Parts: sequence; C-alpha cells; structure tokens
Amino acid sequence: MTAELVRGQNHPLPDTRLQIRVSAGHPVLACATCSDAQGAVDDGAIAYPGAAALPGIEVPGQATEAPRFSIDLDAVPDAVDQVNVLLALPETSGGPAHFGATAAPFLAVVGQDDAELASFTITGLDSETALVAVELYRRQGAWKIRAVGQGYAGGLAALLRDQGMDGADRIAAAVQEKAASRSPRTEPARLRTSGGDAHAAQGTPAPGPDQSAPADATLAAGSALPDDFPLAGPQPATAGGATGPQQTPTADAPQTPSGGPINYAHPRRQSTAPPPPPPAAQPGEPGRPPVPVAGDATGWSMEERLYNQVWGMFEDYARAVAAYRSAVEFAENRMEQELDHVLSDPRSRIGGTGDAAREAARAKCEQLTDQARQVLDRDLAQLAAESEVVEPALPPAFARWDNPTWHAYRVPMEIPMALRIGDLHLPESPELRIPCLVRLPLERGLWVDSGRGGSEAALMMDDAQLRRLAVDCAVAHAARLLAVYPPGEFSVHVIDPARSAAASLAPLVASGVLAAPPAAGAQGVSDVLAKLTQRVDLVSMAMRGGAADALPPGFDTGEQLLIVNDFPHGFDDRAVTQLRYLADEGPAVGVHLMMVADREDASAYGPVLDPLWRSLLRVTPVPDDHLADPWVRHAWTYEPPMVPSGSDVLRQVLDQVATARRSWNR
Repeated sequence: MTAELVRGQNHPLPDTRLQIRVSAGHPVLACATCSDAQGAVDDGAIAYPGAAALPGIEVPGQATEAPRFSIDLDAVPDAVDQVNVLLALPETSGGPAHFGATAAPFLAVVGQDDAELASFTITGLDSETALVAVELYRRQGAWKIRAVGQGYAGGLAALLRDQGMDGADRIAAAVQEKAASRSPRTEPARLRTSGGDAHAAQGTPAPGPDQSAPADATLAAGSALPDDFPLAGPQPATAGGATGPQQTPTADAPQTPSGGPINYAHPRRQSTAPPPPPPAAQPGEPGRPPVPVAGDATGWSMEERLYNQVWGMFEDYARAVAAYRSAVEFAENRMEQELDHVLSDPRSRIGGTGDAAREAARAKCEQLTDQARQVLDRDLAQLAAESEVVEPALPPAFARWDNPTWHAYRVPMEIPMALRIGDLHLPESPELRIPCLVRLPLERGLWVDSGRGGSEAALMMDDAQLRRLAVDCAVAHAARLLAVYPPGEFSVHVIDPARSAAASLAPLVASGVLAAPPAAGAQGVSDVLAKLTQRVDLVSMAMRGGAADALPPGFDTGEQLLIVNDFPHGFDDRAVTQLRYLADEGPAVGVHLMMVADREDASAYGPVLDPLWRSLLRVTPVPDDHLADPWVRHAWTYEPPMVPSGSDVLRQVLDQVATARRSWNR
C-alpha cells in the first residue's frame, strides 16, 4: 500500500533496490548527496548529471521534466548514513524562475515489481530554486525515507552550503554548467496512477477552499481503515457506492505560466462526478485564503456536497496536525543528533564551546517548532472559518441538536446518506469540532460503553451517574435515527430487563415511537430476541432465494433497531447466542443492535463475547479519545451528541415522528 508522506514524516523501505520518479512539468536538475552519521557531506559525495556516479546511486544524465533516480541501497558504502535527493531549477533552461511559479513537484518511490512504496507532493513552495526533496537514511540496520521538501531561495549553492560542503559554490556552478552543456529532453510530465488514488502533480487550483490543507504538507499514511473507526469515507454519487471522490489523472500535466505563483493546494477534493460544485467563493484581501462556502465540494446533491465537504475538513484537520507533529518530531530528532555530535567530541564537553553549541541546537529546535505551530495555527484558523460556514448549513441528519435546523424539522420522505453520531477533535485544537458521520443504513451496530474504560471524564463520575448518562446517549442516538427515516421505515425495540432505565427511556415511551413497550424480565428478553431472530432468518432466506415478495403479508420491511440495556442482566446462554447472531447477521437484513453495557459486567463469559464487542462501533457517553482516523491513526476525542440541558428539541422531534407514524399506519 502506498504511503502519501508529508514534510517530516518517515516511512520504512521494505526494498533496497529503488527508483525515485519525479514529475515536475518542467526541466529540473536531479542530484544526490551522501552524508555520514554526523551529517557531514564531502565535496566528492555528490552525484549530478554528467558527473561520475556514486556507489549505489544513479542520477539522470541531463535535466528533464520527469527525472528518475536508480538507487541500490545495498551498494551504498557503510560509511554513508544518509542519501539526500535534491532538485534544482536549471539557470539557463528558459523555464520558471522559481518553484512557486510552476507545478508542485511530485515524487514516487518505486520498489521491486514496479510497486509504489511512498509518494510526496512538495506543496507550499514560492521563491525556492533548489530543494531537498527526500532523505533515505539508516535506522537500526534498516533503511527509511523521510519527506523533507526544504527549499532554498539562494539556489543549489545555498543548499550545498547548508549541508556543509566546503566547495558549495564551485560544485553548484559545475552542476549548472553540466546542465547547460546538454540539451534537455522534452518528455511529458508523468503522473502517478497506481493505487487507485491518483494525485496529479500539476498546479491546477483545487475547487473551493482547500487552503485548509496544510500548505506545506498534504499527507497521509495510506493505512487501512481501522476496525474501531466509524467513517467509511465519502461515497460516489452512484447507487451502492464504493469509494470516495478521487482526482482523475491525465496523461500529460498541463503547462503552467511562469508569470506568478499559483495555488499548490493538493487537488484531493476534485472529482469526476457530473454535477459541478457551486461557484468558488471570491477571495478576500490579496494574500488571504478564499472565503469558505458551504457545499463547496462535488456531488449530485447539496447533501452529498456537504457530506464530502465535512469529510474533506476532517481529512485536512488530520493532515494539518500530522504535519505539525512530524515537524516537531523532526526538530527534536535533529536537536538530539546535534547534541550527540557535540557530546561525542571531548573538546566540547568543557568550556563555553559546548554550552554554545547546545544552546544553538535548542534554539534551532525551538525555531523549527514555532514555525510548525504557525503553519498549524494558520491551517486551523482556515478550518475554523470553514466550520463556521458549514455547521449552520447542515441538514438535520448532519446537525447537532443545538442547530436551528431542528426547529424547522419535518419528517423526511427519503433516507439521508449519513447520520451524525457525535463530534471529533484533537488536543492541538479542542475547540475545533468535526462532525462524526456514519453512512446509512448502518453497517455496524453501536455500543454505548457505560464503563469507565480509562476515560478521565468517566473516572470523575460514580457508576449510577455514568450508566444514566449512557442510556441518555443511546436515546439521543435512537431519536436521531427515528427522525431521519421516513414514516414506517424505522422501528425501535427496547430491552430493559430490570427497568433501570425507565427515566431515560421516558421520551421514547411517552411519544409512542417505540414498536412496543420496553421488554423487562427474562421472559421479555426471550420474546424480543426470538421475534427479531426469526425476522433475520426469514429475510435472509428470502434474499438468498431471490424471493423477497414471498414474505408473509403485512411483514414490516423497515429497518429495526434493538436497544439492549444492562447486558448481561436477564440474559441466559440462549439469549446471549441470539444476541451474537443479531449482531453478526442483522445489519445485512436491516436489523441493528445498540448495546448500553459495561464490558466488565460480562467478563464472566470470557473471550466468548469478544466477537460481539468487535462487531459493534464503540461510542461513549462522555468525551473519550478512542477513535482513530484512516490516514495516520490519530487518537481523536469523541464527543457524544447530547441534547442541550433544558432544551425541548428532543420531545418536539419525537412528537412529529409519532404523528407521522400514526398517519402512515392509517
């Protein structure tokens, strides 16, 4: 699986024979330098077009639009600790004067069998004319790659001087002279097309306010969606969707004018969906990002555009924080290396020389960290501005309970594409909340964890208070599901063996939206489970036999939700088996499970119930950082969708649902 890297992010290299392919849309000089464990680069440790190759490193023979490096890491001398891949603009090519006036360079690292291992789009460039693209370095006997993307306005000479070359000016002049003496090939800039998530290395501005993606980092590690994460990504505007909107690559990158800087935001949110997005917002003052617009994403409807925009905001948030954390880690690692270098020299351990070197290393670390924080604050401010525009425009299915859209609520005639089950945020910006949306119909049941689970907020409550809050949370989820389905398309059943949740269940009972009164006692548990199990069996057989019209007359074909409180109280072994069956087989035929339980209460069953817990999406009645994103697996803090204290919105919505159900049943 390809890893899309950001500045400062590293990734292991499983292969040692590599190709590094560059797409730039214009001629570039491809060079490589080798440094030792102390970061020192000798004058002869550079490979460039026309010069003698270094052991294990082959660079292109001339300046090209799509250069390729061939690297055999096994052949690199043991004294070499790091290989730096450099890109520079030829001074006499007649091309762009700086990287900010052309397409963002794109690098793909390809291993054996032409399998792409990692990629890096170097965005956010302006006046730079040379840059360190990536580093290949040894770590504990293995090789890794780090995305650097550090540019130099002073050109290749300034870059080489920063790497410690004594003859930097002379070597840079020789490199440029070699490039000038060779006529560059004209070949189209190639784009990455593997992996199904192609990113065009071109300077075409992304539609809409994509400035929220970090200007110097467009990430993210291509990790698989974790089992405990609810979101499945934006879906295409076709029935039975599969994957989200993707940038469709073209054969050749378009030529971009060199008269000024262009937008280097990653064209991640573009899509080939037929309906065009709304007109782009007009920019504000010069140098400021465009004004955010609600629905500024692709899709067949405004609902889908808002859904895709929320997903894009979530991804931007994850990428911005990942870039910041990677930059901080990079700065700290660099400081540690510099301090180790100082301490390794006995002459610097005493006197003022060592103290000065240590202070310089710490000051550099603080400077890099401050710069990373400034970039993060800029990106978070843009995301906050977008959130302020998007939140009021969300439909009820996507909106918080305090959104005014609920005051104009009407029972819908169509099932929405997703449902909000809470909010997500990261510690770097706890005030910025991203809606946590799940697709409908539900593919997994929900588990409202009434245990402590290590959450600080849960540890501050007593058991009774936490259990009451968990049932309140389950009622809020159930009310949302009832509110977003058309009349007759969704029914709710409740099992409350000891009637311990009567107060929390009162809104559902009083409004009359339940399919039947909450079941109590062992007999009530058995009856409800038997009824729903039989339903799953009937529908499953009808679907397998292609005879859906053979179901009994009057059979309720709507979705069903079973809320189970105080599990495993009131459950015998047969009931537990039926519950597991509903969790496994129910979602495929429209029977969904919502557990309100503390896993410790069922610990006597041992590992027998592990598949049950894993099949459910765990949510909490209090803030808890247990959810992970599908890019870099941040630990996101989940906030449940609780009704504001004193608000009557829940009762009003349930009353409308009950009225619509009665009218539909007549």
